[in-house]
Amino acid sequence: MIQINIEKALQTIHGATPLTINLVIEEGEFIALMGESGSGKSTFLRILAGLEKASGAIKVGQVLWQSDRFFLPPQKREIGFVMQSYALFENMTVLENLTYVQKDMELARYLLDITQLTAIQERYPRTLSGGQKQRVALCRALMKKPKLLLLDEPLSALDMRMRESLQEELALVHKEFQTTTIMVTHDQTEAYKLATRVLRLEKGVIVQDLLKEELFQNSTNQLDATLLDIEYVDGLYIGVLLVGSNIIKLPLTTQRAKELQIKKGKKIVIHNFSFI
Repeated sequence: MIQINIEKALQTIHGATPLTINLVIEEGEFIALMGESGSGKSTFLRILAGLEKASGAIKVGQVLWQSDRFFLPPQKREIGFVMQSYALFENMTVLENLTYVQKDMELARYLLDITQLTAIQERYPRTLSGGQKQRVALCRALMKKPKLLLLDEPLSALDMRMRESLQEELALVHKEFQTTTIMVTHDQTEAYKLATRVLRLEKGVIVQDLLKEELFQNSTNQLDATLLDIEYVDGLYIGVLLVGSNIIKLPLTTQRAKELQIKKGKKIVIHNFSFI
């Protein structure tokens, strides 16, 4: 369990705004952290990583990471941090980037295998695509088997096909390692596909705390989608939807599947999970 009670003054274009987070995260949760630019998402991650200071306390399991009288330095926090910028060592190969963190060759080769990087393990970062660099950054973050994995918009710079591929790999890695994860994203579709829980920050305060199944039950979270198809797999109807540039699949009741047959190829509104 991670217990967080922190406060810090955010400097925004509108002036100073307090970032106030009171939160309990259970072990193994995958949290999507959403909100407008300047709401405090990235600052919150940096505070957890020990890269910025704040008042209050953070406790991970039985280990105190910070209080008003104590501060555990970043290198002693069991954290993996993946940023948009990748932050790879350009003078090291893919494999060396991993083993520099932890000299566990078996784990490094396993991570490279499940993220489909084995074939390029001897290449240098400058020769890799954005998607490959992001995979390497994720693998490196997992090398110390962190208590907490922080992902700051890791897929935002990638094209649609690569984003969808890496979303699948992120889901696979989380299922395999069950690492408690917080991911900043602006994409509700991505949040639904990956997260078990969705938090929304506004002006430094958590204004929504939802299970992913509740994401579309609130009208403020409604999405416009195109119904591409209805599949029938293992006794379950699945709606295939195009939301923006992303394809998502959601379960349908038998009755709803029949009702939506005439709407294939047409626009529908997702605003209530029971509707889907």
